[in-house]
Amino acid sequence: MADFDLETFLPYLLNQAAEASAAAFQASYKASHGLTRTQWRVLAHLGKFGALTARDICARSHVEKTKVSRAVAALEAEGWLRRSPSEADRRAELLCLTEAGRAVFADLGQRAIAHDAALRARLGPDMALLDALLRRIAADLPRG
Repeated sequence: MADFDLETFLPYLLNQAAEASAAAFQASYKASHGLTRTQWRVLAHLGKFGALTARDICARSHVEKTKVSRAVAALEAEGWLRRSPSEADRRAELLCLTEAGRAVFADLGQRAIAHDAALRARLGPDMALLDALLRRIAADLPRG
């Protein structure tokens, strides 16, 4: 039986690739808008999906509730997000981007498109296969 090698363990390799590619983009949103990774993720989810609860964002982004709460408070303090009571669940608040928040999302969306295009160009023709494999992993594996 072979010995375990962390560096060939697929979840480890996927994590390393995700961290490297995310860190490269993080430099852009930190420099341009002073955002943390979690703030960017909250902003991106609200920009993409519209009004969500913090619980929705946690489920979609796989970020801990306390980190999302801190990010929401910071985005609200910047004037990029507003809260309103949820009509479906009075215990929850709906979060949505303000006009200023939508402008930040639009700017960062363009930066994200450029970052993604550059990364895909570096990977070249292998990108189509990688894209398909990553989507298959995300769809096929059970969540723990």
